[in-house]
Amino acid sequence: MKKLFSVFFIALFAFASAQDSKDSKETANRFFYELTFKPKKDSTKLDKVITILDITDKNRSVYQDYTVIAQDSIMKIEIEAMQKAGMMKDLSKTLKSPKISARIYKTYPGMKVQYVDKIANGFTPSNIGYSEDLKFNWNILNDKQKIGEYNTQKATTEFGGRKWTAWFSTDLPFQDGPYKFFGLPGLIVKIEDDQKNYSWVLQGNKKVKDYTEYSYIENLMQAKGGKVNELPREKFERTFNDFKKDPFASIRPMMTQEMLSKTVPGMDGTVGDMVKKQEKQYKDFYSANDNPIEISAESQDKKKK
Repeated sequence: MKKLFSVFFIALFAFASAQDSKDSKETANRFFYELTFKPKKDSTKLDKVITILDITDKNRSVYQDYTVIAQDSIMKIEIEAMQKAGMMKDLSKTLKSPKISARIYKTYPGMKVQYVDKIANGFTPSNIGYSEDLKFNWNILNDKQKIGEYNTQKATTEFGGRKWTAWFSTDLPFQDGPYKFFGLPGLIVKIEDDQKNYSWVLQGNKKVKDYTEYSYIENLMQAKGGKVNELPREKFERTFNDFKKDPFASIRPMMTQEMLSKTVPGMDGTVGDMVKKQEKQYKDFYSANDNPIEISAESQDKKKK
């Protein structure tokens, strides 16, 4: 049962994906971006989340949702209290869930981009991803603007079926930015598409010693997902879409009726009730956004007609 309990922690908190941990220590410059986005195509409602771009001293950057990492200290206290009491607790009632599940890695100086997300492989989380050699065709303009404490300059590009306007600062000597964006002569401080579906604004930064890209819960529950299974992008999208439609497809055959009927100390209901609840949370999480950053080629064709 211990293994089963672990998978529920993983399912609750480890939406984000990760790579195998590095043996040597890293330090990082952490840049905090507030992302304002429109999750649903046919709605005017906007959502917000803090995301982070960690530029490490190991010639790479990692972009991800900050929600789970921001709650590490709370998680540590709650887990230690549960271990002491020998009782489970439904932490989903007190902790926020992330809004973005993927991590994006860029390798310096070539800036190879790797997009990684996590799926279930039985009771084990598994990383799948794809890599691409992106080249952004930036048009750097003379317009300048002060954004927060940063002196910035304007640039435009087209990417993923959208037109983007960026403001970058040469005061920050990193040719990087949030999500997959990079390639300007300074860090991107603000970037948004012309329809304002997605807008990132830099809020601040700090140095992180003994850097790890993983949250406390990922490290504790060994929910890092292991080595990334690299797939062609089309196959990645098919595989991930199948997972989103039925997140428990690989777990369901392994769960016996006896297991599902067991009660869990400190939790309301049976293991079967927990499975149903978790399955709903997964489906709600993935169905909350039908307006991706990158518009598919098929959607772009429909848009033109």
